[in-house]
Amino acid sequence: MVDRVEKTDAEWREELTAEQFHVCRQAGTERPFTGKYNDFKGVGQFRCSCCGNPLFESKTKFNSGTGWPSFYQPISEEAVNYTKDYAFLMERIEVTCASCDAHLGHVFNDGPHPTGKRYCMNSVSLEFVGGGSLGEIS
Repeated sequence: MVDRVEKTDAEWREELTAEQFHVCRQAGTERPFTGKYNDFKGVGQFRCSCCGNPLFESKTKFNSGTGWPSFYQPISEEAVNYTKDYAFLMERIEVTCASCDAHLGHVFNDGPHPTGKRYCMNSVSLEFVGGGSLGEIS
């Protein structure tokens, strides 16, 4: 169970950049291949950029070639929530932060072993904590 973070839109607007607010609070998407974590290879943990909730470990990050940082599993199933998303006339599964409901991205069933999942996240929704360097899964 994660601690809930509840704030008004006005409070989020004061704390976040315009891009963070658009992506995280309005379910926007950053342009592919532009996010700071797309090719990032640091060793550590990725947390929600809005509330700091731990979301993904760097060891689960892989190069999906899609232009967004991708992971094959979250730190725990309690860290994220899933919602069906019917935008763009297709069904997708939206992934949000379980603590503050920030939009993170979407999960797809075309990832690597061991899960077969591809958590395709927006860099602006993530904050990296750690150090060192680690090669990604190809």
